[in-house]
Amino acid sequence: MANEIEKGCLYLTGTPIGNLSDMSERVKKVLSEVDFIAAEDTRVTGNLLQCIGVKQPMISYFEHNKHEKGEYIISRLKNGESCALVTDAGMPAISDPGEDLVRLCAENDITVYCVPGPSAVVSALAVSGLPTSRFTFEGFLSTNKRERAEHLESVKALSHTLIFYEAPHKLCDTLKAMLEILGDRRISLVKELTKLNERVHRTTLSEAVKYYTENTPKGEFVLVVEGGSEREAEHFWDSMSVVEHVEYYIAEGVEKMDAIKKTARDRGVGKSIIYKEYTNS
Repeated sequence: MANEIEKGCLYLTGTPIGNLSDMSERVKKVLSEVDFIAAEDTRVTGNLLQCIGVKQPMISYFEHNKHEKGEYIISRLKNGESCALVTDAGMPAISDPGEDLVRLCAENDITVYCVPGPSAVVSALAVSGLPTSRFTFEGFLSTNKRERAEHLESVKALSHTLIFYEAPHKLCDTLKAMLEILGDRRISLVKELTKLNERVHRTTLSEAVKYYTENTPKGEFVLVVEGGSEREAEHFWDSMSVVEHVEYYIAEGVEKMDAIKKTARDRGVGKSIIYKEYTNS
């Protein structure tokens, strides 16, 4: 990518996750020279732009308007305008509706450039004290108890480090679910990265449950969780046939179609494949 802003291109522009001094000169240049900025919250981004003396026009682009605004942004890009996509903090398109806009650009042969900025995921992993060579980012867990449990069950056997986002009001429920399903593993709770109250709490899930039950959580958290042991990494169903695998869940009280879905998820294949093999047995 040249230093000059190219017309008809989308710029994924990372913004500070707390400390404004983390903003690069390249980010400032892009924000000041694109034709318009698509922002998660124009008020938040407006404050950021005011701090760096930028007055480019903005439009909103967030989860609930991404379909309508996505097509609108694409039409402007096709007409030769340039756009910087930003979130309230961090890298757009990571656990963010920006991924839909990038997909639309790919489908329309529109060039997308990345203008890197701070990432809460990588920053939290780096300071966690847990293995960093292999990791999986899992985003936010569902507030639905069953869906949250299914999500955790699906990653229980993974032997590499797991990373989640969590809000303070849901933290205790999440930690209790993790302890129940994943077992008592090491965890680093990283909050308010690069801000005044930044903290890394390295502990275990059982101790974390106890601590945050007695102390009200404050701030946004990144949870970095130790991967499973070699024993856990071995699938309980390794020696089972597909039929035996489905029947195992049915014996546990799971409805047949749900058992087929869980078996498909375990094996990483489509549920139609499991359904066909099970019903044809």
